[in-house]
Amino acid sequence: MPLPHRTSATLADGREIHFYDDAAGREREVVDTRVLPPVQSGAELRWDPTTEEWVVMAAHRKARSAHTTAACPLCPSSDGAPTEIPAGDYDVAVFENRYSALRGAGGDQPPASTSLTLPAGGRCEVMVFGSEHDTSLARLPERRVRTVIDAWADRTTALNALPDVEQVVCFENHGSEIGATLTHPHGQIYAYPFVPSRFERMQRASRHAHARGAGCVFCSVLTTELSAGHRIVARSPHWTAFVPHAARWPYEVHLYANRHVPDLAALTREERTDLAASYRSLLRRFETVTESPLPYMALWIQAPARGERDHSHLHAQIFSDRATPLKPKRLAAGELGAGTFISEVEPEQAAAALRATDTWTLPDPLPAQPAAAV
Repeated sequence: MPLPHRTSATLADGREIHFYDDAAGREREVVDTRVLPPVQSGAELRWDPTTEEWVVMAAHRKARSAHTTAACPLCPSSDGAPTEIPAGDYDVAVFENRYSALRGAGGDQPPASTSLTLPAGGRCEVMVFGSEHDTSLARLPERRVRTVIDAWADRTTALNALPDVEQVVCFENHGSEIGATLTHPHGQIYAYPFVPSRFERMQRASRHAHARGAGCVFCSVLTTELSAGHRIVARSPHWTAFVPHAARWPYEVHLYANRHVPDLAALTREERTDLAASYRSLLRRFETVTESPLPYMALWIQAPARGERDHSHLHAQIFSDRATPLKPKRLAAGELGAGTFISEVEPEQAAAALRATDTWTLPDPLPAQPAAAV
């Protein structure tokens, strides 16, 4: 798959920034005029032997930007008001997080390695979906969503190649009610130095299915949902969206690639174009299924950087912690402590509500751009 149109540069403190344009041919000169101190990170990994999983310690993140009356750090820079984006306008921008939960570039001296403590390698990046402040990914044109997908794929390839990265996760927290600290439309990419425990359990389930001759467990789930039919939300030539049989959240949708494919970077041109329409339509359902837009979390589950990539099946999970804008689901001690969810919404009813949603009532605030030759 050819690379999207990309311009790469360096911020004032040495962090990388990459610009992805909706159309090829744009020349961009990037100069960060700020004077910034070196990036400092006290991040480390601590092993919990009782659950056999890593916990990331990142106390330095308390100093990061949050809701404030100060200028938005993700808006374009202007004379006398530089931001994290040293450009007058842009389509999609990706840069290393200055307050990274993982150590990434720079940082102070790592902690001494022991059997229970390690330096937190890997990298955290911020992906901004456009220069316009008051919008959302669901409201952007399909061409822009396609640029976001191309950027996800490109960063997945680049981060998978780093020696201390084991798993790349692209995600978005949308809405202050669900924890987003900035309102400007953006997501993040975490390149973990280990495979997170939930993804490791998925890999284990996939290994077991292959060992007993059942093939891909994700393909089996997709086949089952298509056969049942009543939890399907939408289907296109390359993608299927459904509420899972054992949904944990009031509104939860999984978006599966119809083809068995390991990650975003492996998608064909046609699959990416179809995904731009399918993913935007799905996000619009979360904005219109109730009387007010639902806050949501979304993440892409991809193959690990190395090993057992054939056992993975690319899919996204999009979910909200509330059945209505004013009724959040609060996780109780049994759910948080024991890890066993109790769902109070029937998946079949949630699927019917999402299916019935009109996804075309939201305006497109930006003019459509000509498609890039990718």
